[in-house]
Amino acid sequence: MIVLDTHAWVWWSTRVEKVGPAARAAIERESIESEVLVSAVSCWEIAMLVAKGRLTLAAEVEAWFDHALALPGIRLAPLEPRIAVLSTRLPGNPPRDPSDQIILATALHHRATLISRDTAMHSYGRVPILW
Repeated sequence: MIVLDTHAWVWWSTRVEKVGPAARAAIERESIESEVLVSAVSCWEIAMLVAKGRLTLAAEVEAWFDHALALPGIRLAPLEPRIAVLSTRLPGNPPRDPSDQIILATALHHRATLISRDTAMHSYGRVPILW
């Protein structure tokens, strides 16, 4: 099982060629064999980026979510209370961004590999990460 960081989900869903080869192979494999999880906080992050004009999508944000969540193998991982609590108790030195903490907690909770290009995520070192 894998969890997509927000940017990885956007790039994968829009077929932007920024997803690294190892990450691309993992997403393709897991979308067939298991599940590709997207944290609910990623929906909030995307909506905020669109609202601030920092991200432009090919459709209205709600329609984009409908499309991106309907891709094969993609499943929305809700922000369960256990994930919320875990995000506040991440061991070591997690990234300071609360959204990153929730995404890391989602990966830890599901014992999943995280797909991310974010150096802060890679520096954390407590979750297997591909790019």
